[in-house]
Amino acid sequence: MKPTPVCAAQILDSALKLADVCGWERLHLFDVAADLGVGLDAIAQHYREKDQLVEAWFDRADLAMLSRGQAPDLLPLEAGQRLEELLLAWLDSLATHRSVTGQMLLYKLEPGHIHLQIGGILRISRTVQWWREAARRETLHLSRIVEESLLTGVYLRCFVHWLRHPEQDPAEFRALLRSQLRCGPLLYLLKQ
Repeated sequence: MKPTPVCAAQILDSALKLADVCGWERLHLFDVAADLGVGLDAIAQHYREKDQLVEAWFDRADLAMLSRGQAPDLLPLEAGQRLEELLLAWLDSLATHRSVTGQMLLYKLEPGHIHLQIGGILRISRTVQWWREAARRETLHLSRIVEESLLTGVYLRCFVHWLRHPEQDPAEFRALLRSQLRCGPLLYLLKQ
């Protein structure tokens, strides 16, 4: 009997479900294979290493943000409001596995994982780039560089805050995000 093939999304969902119970550090790919009733070769067809599951999880969040960016109600909003809505969509897509998401980041930051840390920096840059694109930001040259830097700071501060305060009222978090997007130089750039 031929084994049932599994897709990348099934593997990721299984890994997240298992990590909710055992934690990201204790999750092994052979556990995921066993949960899905497949061999490690079926996992390896989609993910060469555990960290690729992390990337797939954040790719899923990026896609949720980009999907939100196409919503007709977003286009008439001001730039800061679009950025706010988009980052909330990104975070909302991660909310079902918030604790595991934080564990994934700690895993990437371990001293022996320099290759993962470099990948993490590239991931932040990629997500911020998609965030700007989905918000339809058109700044150029030096203004773009400054805006990207400032938005990266907003993204990191808000993401870490969101991870550390899971019980916070969503309205309070939205107010924090809004205040971050309205800080001095960034507010000036967003009004352009």
